[in-house]
Amino acid sequence: MNKKINLDHNLYILNKKEGIYMITEDLNLFLSNLNVFYRKLQNYHWNIIGEDFFNVHSKLEELYDEINKQIDEIAEHILSIGQMPLGTMKDYLNTAQISEASNEKKCSKHIYETILKDYNILIENVTKIKEDADNQNKYSTSALMDEYLVNYEKIVWMITQLLMNKDNNN
Repeated sequence: MNKKINLDHNLYILNKKEGIYMITEDLNLFLSNLNVFYRKLQNYHWNIIGEDFFNVHSKLEELYDEINKQIDEIAEHILSIGQMPLGTMKDYLNTAQISEASNEKKCSKHIYETILKDYNILIENVTKIKEDADNQNKYSTSALMDEYLVNYEKIVWMITQLLMNKDNNN
């Protein structure tokens, strides 16, 4: 009987560790997406053109400043659960689902359409992490994802509203 209990206990520990590794992989994917997205937002900030330059330039800076804070939070959270965050651009580029922006001038409509897609990728990342964290009783990870989910969904709504206006004006 003791062997069975020990076996079950070891299986529980193994499953618990596998769960942490799975969440860590998802967190590192999210971290990679955040890092590439940060560079993309900054690239667009530098390369925006058009009559709405000042407004979009300022908004992009606000967005990339927020993403930069999230990068640090996620990396530190990965460390706090005893795992290792990715830390090189090579790692991020090899892992990320979000693509880099090219070095060329862009109008605001193109920028907003592109970052809308990227925010939806971030929502998918965060939702998966939250679901897995909830299933494994990793409540600190789940709570952190709640904050991002609320923020990203609001940004998606706002960009969608803005693009509807741009479509009606063109």
